Amino acid sequence: METADLIVMGAGPAGSAAALAASDAGMRVTLIDEGPAPGGQVYRAPRPGKPAGHTTADDEAGSALRAALAASKVTIWQNARVWLVSDRFRVDAIREGGTSAITAPRLVAATGAHERVVPFPGWVLPGVIGLAGATILLKSQGILPGKRCVVTGCGPLLAAVAAKIIEAGGEVAAIADLSSPSEWLAALPALASRPTVLRQGLGWALRIGARRVPVYFRHTVARAEGRDVLESVTLAPVTASGAPAPGPARTFAVDALAVGHGLLPGADVPRLLRADETYDARRRTWLTNLDAEGRTSLPGLYAAGDGAVVMGAFPAALAGERAGLAAALDGGFLAPDAHAARIGALAPRQAKARVF
Repeated sequence: METADLIVMGAGPAGSAAALAASDAGMRVTLIDEGPAPGGQVYRAPRPGKPAGHTTADDEAGSALRAALAASKVTIWQNARVWLVSDRFRVDAIREGGTSAITAPRLVAATGAHERVVPFPGWVLPGVIGLAGATILLKSQGILPGKRCVVTGCGPLLAAVAAKIIEAGGEVAAIADLSSPSEWLAALPALASRPTVLRQGLGWALRIGARRVPVYFRHTVARAEGRDVLESVTLAPVTASGAPAPGPARTFAVDALAVGHGLLPGADVPRLLRADETYDARRRTWLTNLDAEGRTSLPGLYAAGDGAVVMGAFPAALAGERAGLAAALDGGFLAPDAHAARIGALAPRQAKARVF
């Protein structure tokens, strides 16, 4: 059985940042991930042999993350399927060639988020896919979810997925957004705190507008229909609370529907180990109780990134770095004054990220 000073589960922005911060402080770190290369969902590495296309900011960030890990002393288990996590802290995983086990006195859970899809008639038909699943197809595999697609749900992934479908040569028949135009306008001051990301979003909107894709605000999927596979999607208006509202329904002949209603923290590891949780009525999910450094109620167990609170890639990386520094401090690898200096530099960036 292998040993380490720190195990980090998940090689997305949060887990990678935690592993790098702890390793820089002198800890022996093992980073475990189910993917073939670090990056997680947002910075997912393209599959080998995928034709080169337009390089995005996410592509560049993912390449930089993988280069930083390659240059570090972090031990990485890729293509590793964890099947057991037990107390104080043992992780068993299936890897190429068999099973492996590792123990460490500290563990950072950075396992990302799960997609939420609110069921509707026909939601299990082949051709219906989550927004996050569609991004994996488009970014990593270079595959369209369908030739003609409806995109629906809420949040920025609507525009991201629609724009990527158009860029890849597909057709977006319609976009249905649960939000209203006034809600997006009200969010602009907060969005302006990250001008680079805001410009990216405006670029998506321009690409969608150039194709004259109809956008229906305060609409959702009424039903998806087809004999054996998806053949049509009907959109209908809703109220601010999501209840049916008066107004015409619109039906589109399509072979794909990309739908998503936000993300839920993948807090499986803290929950499995019985860390304290609190129900968040606004998000309608349970959240792991954490201090400012990412410590759970269990000594030695930390959580960071979208696996703790869903806020996106940039805040996740900052939270991961903070959790890695806390593990180094608690393990005696980082002096308190050095820790305080690093946190002092991180705190303003975290506060700005939370605004966005």
